[in-house]
Amino acid sequence: MIEIKEVNKRFEDVQAISKLNLKVEEGEIFGLVGTNGAGKSTLLRMICGILQPDSGEIWVDQEPVYENPKMKEQIFYISDDTYYPANATAAQREAFYRKYYTAFDSSRFYKMLSQFGLKSDRKIRTFSKGMKKQLSLVLGLSANTKYLLCDETFDGLDPVMRQAVKSLMAAEILNRNFTPIIASHNLRELEDICDHVGLLHMGGILLSRDLEDMKFHIHKVQCVLKDDKAEEQLKKELEILACEHQGSLLLITARGTKREILERIQSKNPLFCEIIPLTLEEIFISETEVAGYEVKNLLF
Repeated sequence: MIEIKEVNKRFEDVQAISKLNLKVEEGEIFGLVGTNGAGKSTLLRMICGILQPDSGEIWVDQEPVYENPKMKEQIFYISDDTYYPANATAAQREAFYRKYYTAFDSSRFYKMLSQFGLKSDRKIRTFSKGMKKQLSLVLGLSANTKYLLCDETFDGLDPVMRQAVKSLMAAEILNRNFTPIIASHNLRELEDICDHVGLLHMGGILLSRDLEDMKFHIHKVQCVLKDDKAEEQLKKELEILACEHQGSLLLITARGTKREILERIQSKNPLFCEIIPLTLEEIFISETEVAGYEVKNLLF
């Protein structure tokens, strides 16, 4: 488990992280979403022990990480723009990381390298951005660490490769004690892989929710009511997060179980009523607008 308590980090006149609190449970795929400059990279670098917080506490499995080699061996960090020496090859990078991660699985590294279509003796500087991302992921998964921190990992990957990476991570969760944190500026990339998502804004966690719980307790309904009186009654009876008219069609986003919401609407004898799927983006917009924020301005 990763626990972060009241953490602050400042770079000269820029407050990168401010009084941040966060908990990441073991065995979940945690998505960290925020715009560029929100503090994602700074937070990941503090979790893996590259940076030291100015104040506050970061605990990984109840131990501090900064200047703790034993704990650092359990964390692999993939930077948004990983540095590779000018003439380095994939094979040389494997030899380098094998020295620092005692559980590094070389046979698995070369197997995955082949699966991704990457040549071990080719100079990395000739790789495309997507190929470099793939190599970083192969190294990270081969290190067999308990925690994998990914900074904009899916950026530069085509849709087919994104799906392949998601499948690999899901398999890791099933086969061993593995907890990845995936930072991205794009909610859509996290929706179908993460169990839990935290929204980072101006150096703090604005919202942190379990995705299944969010989807279970927020629903969108489109209906046609007989009159305005029925609509006014619904607004009093339901915890409505958003309400929109499209001609005679009423679109309602409300908090509650599907059964509770439908029962309330059906009691008004609507001419038409159905639940329509909500995207993760729509759920976050609803949640943050209630808190007084415009998530559309934060992320899109």
